[in-house]
Amino acid sequence: MASSLFDIFRRQSSGATHPMAQMLQQFNQFKSGFSGDPKQEVQRLLQSGQMSQQQFQQLSQAATQFQKMLGGRF
Repeated sequence: MASSLFDIFRRQSSGATHPMAQMLQQFNQFKSGFSGDPKQEVQRLLQSGQMSQQQFQQLSQAATQFQKMLGGRF
């Protein structure tokens, strides 16, 4: 089986941190520190006005693209 995208970026980033490897590291840090129900948190942000519906749509589209790029690993 071919190397995962993460492994490729990790190898390419020897020395300086590759932007994609850095983004994956930040995501993993966020994921490990997050507790609770993500859907409830999004609803809370929307209802409180801390996030607009437009921001939600933009983030949702970016997350979908990110997930496709990673092959659904997360």
